[in-house]
Amino acid sequence: MRGSILRKLAGESAIYGLSTILARFINFLFVPIYTTMLSTGSYGIATEFLAYIAILQVILTLGLETGCFNFANKHNQPNIVFSNALVTVGSISLIFFLLVTIFSGDISGWMGYNGFGKIIIYIGSILAIDAFTSILFARLRYQNKAYKFALFKTIKILSETAFNFILFFGIPAYFKREPDSFLTNFISITPDFTYIIFAIFLSGLVSLIVFIPDIAALRFKFEKRLWREMMIYSIPLMIAGLPGIINDTVDRPLFRFFTPEGLEWNSELGIFQAGVKIATLMMLFIQMFRYAAEPFFFAREGKEKSKEDYAMVMEHFTAFSMLVFLGITLFIDIIALIIGKDFRAGMEIVPIMLMSYVILGMNFNVSMWYKLSGKTKYAIYITAAGLPITLAINIVFMPLYSYHAAAWGHLLSYLVMFILSIFIGKKHYPIPYNWGKISLFIFTGIALYLVSIPFSESNPLLKYSIHILLIIIFVITYIKVEKISLWKLKL
Repeated sequence: MRGSILRKLAGESAIYGLSTILARFINFLFVPIYTTMLSTGSYGIATEFLAYIAILQVILTLGLETGCFNFANKHNQPNIVFSNALVTVGSISLIFFLLVTIFSGDISGWMGYNGFGKIIIYIGSILAIDAFTSILFARLRYQNKAYKFALFKTIKILSETAFNFILFFGIPAYFKREPDSFLTNFISITPDFTYIIFAIFLSGLVSLIVFIPDIAALRFKFEKRLWREMMIYSIPLMIAGLPGIINDTVDRPLFRFFTPEGLEWNSELGIFQAGVKIATLMMLFIQMFRYAAEPFFFAREGKEKSKEDYAMVMEHFTAFSMLVFLGITLFIDIIALIIGKDFRAGMEIVPIMLMSYVILGMNFNVSMWYKLSGKTKYAIYITAAGLPITLAINIVFMPLYSYHAAAWGHLLSYLVMFILSIFIGKKHYPIPYNWGKISLFIFTGIALYLVSIPFSESNPLLKYSIHILLIIIFVITYIKVEKISLWKLKL
């Protein structure tokens, strides 16, 4: 039974993960393009804008992605649940877009980007479209239409890829021939941060277009009582998610104010982002897991041995996360070759950011208790606890250590949230996690990484032979601890 649960979860993770893997892979492909064709400063400006997008996306979706899963599983007409969510998010997003468009010039001026009002309009469009389509994607996940979900995500990703290639490799040559082209009203003549934002905007339009048949087929019906219950459940999740996403991204705008004297804030931010991009390979695995795990956890709620199943999933998740950690850190010098030389200083923060994301993924597992039990108010306390840690570390140490402080801020704030969620969850929704096994996987992974450090200057043959051996040791440890029979798996 438990083996079949793992196989089902792994299978759905693989399907949902196809588009996620593709997105991360393509993002990875564009890292060398961005870091060679853009200056560290221009890449830093794009990073700042993307941070604001991430924060505002949480606000505009109002926590209704998760809220839809909760109520659709209980309502005899789940389409009404999604109809309520689409009407709500769609209306708010439209109003937001109109306001941003009207005041785009003022907003760009306040940010110190005079003359870039069009970028603010693009960002407003991106946010409005993404918020609306996020509910449509959530509906596909609820309906277990994993292949359609993956297809639509892939279409969006490939369109963004195409627009990036056209903008970075085609448009500059075109502008040389046609310097007065009407396209100069939309993007800069030479490649800069506007190209990144414009590509995302265009891919958002494509994503909305592919959903038109689904939107047309949906019977929109609004139930006021259901809407009120959904908002009571979902808004605390949004409020809880807000300090969480702010915690993830607040260091980006802080570079403006706390970068060490003598250094350019946008350049330091660009270097930091390059290191983060490498570390987000870990987020690829976590996002794959989350897409399949969240509906899975809700579906298992209340069933026999459901809590034991949650604990089992946590063990395997932690082990695979640490395997990803080792795979990246032990071959970081090879991976670093894909980015521009001006950005490679950011590789120093990759191990710290990787461990931050491991903790973040584990926190997703242990924080399911307040979603499953309906005690979503605790999400606010837990996620908000990490924000002052992040702010304090960055404000105090960024003027001294620049982006190194930002990396440690992530790790320590995630750790605080993780510990709080464990202790509060024990009281309200106890899950029998095997912390002995989980700790063993973490400390074994870290220990093997530390063992590799003295060999970092050895000749490549010796160094990589040892690194491969260390990974094999970790895999053997996992197999022994979990008592996995390779012969049974083969069968």
